[in-house]
Amino acid sequence: MKREDFGLETREPEIQSGAPVLKIKEMSKEERPRERAINHGIGSLTTAELLAIILRTGQQGFPITDLCRQLMSDNDNSLLRLARRSRRELTLTKGIGDAKALQVEAMMEITRRYHLELVDSTTRVLDSLKTSDSIFQRMRYRIANLDHEEVWILLLNRMNQVIKEFKLTSGSSIASVFDTKMILKRALLENAEGIVMCHNHPSGNLRPSPQDDNITRKLFGACSTMDFRMIDHVIITVNGFYSYADEGRLG
Repeated sequence: MKREDFGLETREPEIQSGAPVLKIKEMSKEERPRERAINHGIGSLTTAELLAIILRTGQQGFPITDLCRQLMSDNDNSLLRLARRSRRELTLTKGIGDAKALQVEAMMEITRRYHLELVDSTTRVLDSLKTSDSIFQRMRYRIANLDHEEVWILLLNRMNQVIKEFKLTSGSSIASVFDTKMILKRALLENAEGIVMCHNHPSGNLRPSPQDDNITRKLFGACSTMDFRMIDHVIITVNGFYSYADEGRLG
């Protein structure tokens, strides 16, 4: 696997792990993001400089600030794209080994969990799903920016409060693995009354596919037969969402 396989320009091979490291304190003061953060506030730092504080050490001839600038450049200076990178893809950047790749992954996971808590504490949408937007707000930080499709099912009580949520599929064609019986079985076990289906489009395209339409009709029909309320099927991307209920297309 090469850098060019992921749209990254060819660079010299990564410096061996035995090479001496260059710490932030060994740089000139102008290059020390920690010093700048202390003197001018953490908000004064660029994204690359914030990464430098987290990753801490570079290598001889390749300061940590340069490494982080290259890492951001390799990802179009986009944290959304960085978050989609696998560990192996991250290590294609010079100076990023497994340890630093794990640090980057940990940073992105903390960010994701922060936003999940923020949704809970500020909008309380985790308690009751009354609108398509509340469904979107609940699920966006979990699946919107994934590089593969995932289907999630939310089981609700009579007051549209979530009593159970679970991932139905991941990384496969939805139509080929969609299991209506499994959804209804879980709904019966949890004594649920309402069902919401959500899935993401990694491409960012909000338009439902024929397969999306087919599984929506299939699940709606099954819910009607079993006296469950199918509340909505929401397609989620980083740019927004599509609601079958809002569009009058359930059933």
